[in-house]
Amino acid sequence: MNLIEYADDEMLAIDLANALAGELRATLNHEDRALFVVPGGSSPGPVFDDLCEADLDWSRVDVMLSDERWVPEVHVRSNTRMIRERLLVGRAAKANYLPLYARAEAPEAVLAELESYIIPRLPIAVLLLGMGEDMHTASLFPGADNLEVALGRRAPVLVPMRAPGAPEPRVTLSARVLNDAMSKHLILMGSSKRAALDRAQSLPVHEAPVRAVLDDMNVHYCK
Repeated sequence: MNLIEYADDEMLAIDLANALAGELRATLNHEDRALFVVPGGSSPGPVFDDLCEADLDWSRVDVMLSDERWVPEVHVRSNTRMIRERLLVGRAAKANYLPLYARAEAPEAVLAELESYIIPRLPIAVLLLGMGEDMHTASLFPGADNLEVALGRRAPVLVPMRAPGAPEPRVTLSARVLNDAMSKHLILMGSSKRAALDRAQSLPVHEAPVRAVLDDMNVHYCK
């Protein structure tokens, strides 16, 4: 794990956006396409605001979420909604978006369909993740019903997840797929999350799922 500290969130957003753009550009120099996986939540919004105007061939970039709540895109809790408003605009509007939601009552009914769009684009070229104070990342939540499956060495690409206290089911990329990324970044803001990350490193992975993806991770932190 490589910890990079910033003086403030504005500097973090600018530098991280530049790093992500550079890695995507480098991938496109030797690959036809690049898969870029991003988190939901509020923390990456300023990064996306800077990144969306990066000068690269966005038409050859596939963008997808690391995880999604099982709600329609127009729902206020949809991560896709934020991605379309903050990242897939400006120059980045030319990127191809791979959804993690399809119209069905439960994710299990359409997982195979969703995976069929993702598998041809793997491995992930550039990965950006967030982390909660409970030490979850993507939808790898402590106590979630399918956490053991999602952490397994032979995990499927996508795992449906129902977590304690979560109002709706979720779909997440498994730890195996996340770890196969060519480049990995974690955005971390606030002293409480920094303390949680420090604590995670001495806990079992089922108690601190973020541990499953920390090898070779670039952690971008500001208070």
